[in-house]
Amino acid sequence: ADQGVRTIKLHPHTQKFDAADERVLAVCKRAGELGFVVLMDNANVVPGDNQKLFNLALQAPKTHFVFTHLGALEFRFWNILPLARTAKNLMEDNFHFDVSGMVVLAAGSPIEAEFVWTVRNVGIDHLLLGSDFPQMSLKQAVDALERLPLTDEETRKIRWDNANRLLGLDRAMVKRWHETQSSD
Repeated sequence: ADQGVRTIKLHPHTQKFDAADERVLAVCKRAGELGFVVLMDNANVVPGDNQKLFNLALQAPKTHFVFTHLGALEFRFWNILPLARTAKNLMEDNFHFDVSGMVVLAAGSPIEAEFVWTVRNVGIDHLLLGSDFPQMSLKQAVDALERLPLTDEETRKIRWDNANRLLGLDRAMVKRWHETQSSD
């Protein structure tokens, strides 16, 4: 934290841990105390992934989470959020989602309309766009996002505004990073 770290990434599948493990909760709570955002893979490769991550965020209400890929092809689960938000004292505003990977699969597909409905249910203000590099490039994700039937304001929020608000990004730093990445 003293060196400017703002985010940590945890990946239950590749790091071989259970998101429901008490030790994961302890790490996530501590990360929240330090002001870190916890980025967690949510491609639903591990059975019960969505449910475990939902419960983790409920148990660590002071920690902001970004669940990547919006649950991938199990994205429908997250439509529970509008209902969950109505339950008094159930949850904080600490759920955020990256739509990388999934946006590429959904754009122009038979599930596109349902995916757009889901991202609006989850809340446009809770969505970010990443690349899922090295599997997919940021250009692929941006191009796919542009093809979705979203308003210009919704697209702007997903592309930049939400990440800037959550992570306090510096545009110059982000531009330098993009310049170092290979394009396709």
